[in-house]
Amino acid sequence: MENAVNDLIDLLDLEEIERNHYRATSPNEGWQRVYGGQVLGQALVAASRTVPDDRIAHSLHGYFLRPGDTSVPILYTVDRIRDGKSFTTRRVVAIQHGRAIFNMSISFQTPEDGFSHQLPMPECPGPENLKSEDELRKEWAAELSHDFDDSFFNERPIEVRPIDPMNMFKPEKRPPQQLCWMKARDTLPDDPRLHQCVLAYLSDWSLLDTSTLPHGINFTQENLQVASLDHAMWFHRPFRADQWLLYVQDSPSAGGARGLNRGLIYSRSGELVASAAQEGLIRIHDADESKN
Repeated sequence: MENAVNDLIDLLDLEEIERNHYRATSPNEGWQRVYGGQVLGQALVAASRTVPDDRIAHSLHGYFLRPGDTSVPILYTVDRIRDGKSFTTRRVVAIQHGRAIFNMSISFQTPEDGFSHQLPMPECPGPENLKSEDELRKEWAAELSHDFDDSFFNERPIEVRPIDPMNMFKPEKRPPQQLCWMKARDTLPDDPRLHQCVLAYLSDWSLLDTSTLPHGINFTQENLQVASLDHAMWFHRPFRADQWLLYVQDSPSAGGARGLNRGLIYSRSGELVASAAQEGLIRIHDADESKN
């Protein structure tokens, strides 16, 4: 577990090649394209490197423009748009093969006191007696007479424990809502900016799936094309990404081959620490077309 988390920390430790320019690589985990949460986390790291230490990100808004290539480095360029008295704004563009694959705007704020309220955390089972997503995958795969690529069972730096899991190989129609506990697998350094970047990485893991639940489909189908189109996050309160966080997700609408998804992220003590929203592509191809 420690090795997987160290790999994540290394993944987020970008190389500064010159002022406002950072270089990153992708892990070899069998992905056909760069995982969206990786780009979110790395872009946030790049922006944070250009901001004074006393300012913390409070929101980010990004667009996925092209699939990322896992075999080549990613160049992140930072535009220092504004440095105000309380707020700092940055724009980050991720580039591969000379073309933008992702862009994101991030706003940072000097911490200050103010009004406070939140929606309460829903009642649900704790993570202790729930099976992890890794355990569930192995159980579901064992029911099938099919050889899986080793990457399907790779240990990842995050641990996810669904509260009401659905067999990914036997999807059934259900309401567009899901809850899961999630965290980094091992202890992270105390840097609050690192915890924000890890949470950005975590937030993309299951959010898009929520809009597929009412339709009894998921990413294992050959004729289904899914991809994140945009992603937004708001950081409300301090948290640790190496302690259990409850991810409450729903999808209020799908249409036009797109699904809208929302997420509330709570600490174990019930504090609402962050929110997320994402629209994703959910496109069904004809069976014959998917074979071409």
